[in-house]
Amino acid sequence: MPITKSAKKALRQNIRRRARNLVYKNKIKNLIKEVRLLISEKKSEEAKKLLPEIYKIMDKSAKVGVIKKNTASRKKSRIAKLVNKKS
Repeated sequence: MPITKSAKKALRQNIRRRARNLVYKNKIKNLIKEVRLLISEKKSEEAKKLLPEIYKIMDKSAKVGVIKKNTASRKKSRIAKLVNKKS
């Protein structure tokens, strides 16, 4: 456990930031899982409707620093390729 005052504050900040970052990561993970499930069930139209939502959350999480910009681009590209290939 932290001893100094600054270390205690840093711990509090880390806990808050981690909670905020996990919200973004979980949203990304759940949306990608949902799209993959829809594609496996041959529901490509529903999957295409989820793409803008995925793009939005990826861009936002890259903007606030949860994931890097190129990681967001790579994930968006791969999910778009998957959706378009199956349609």
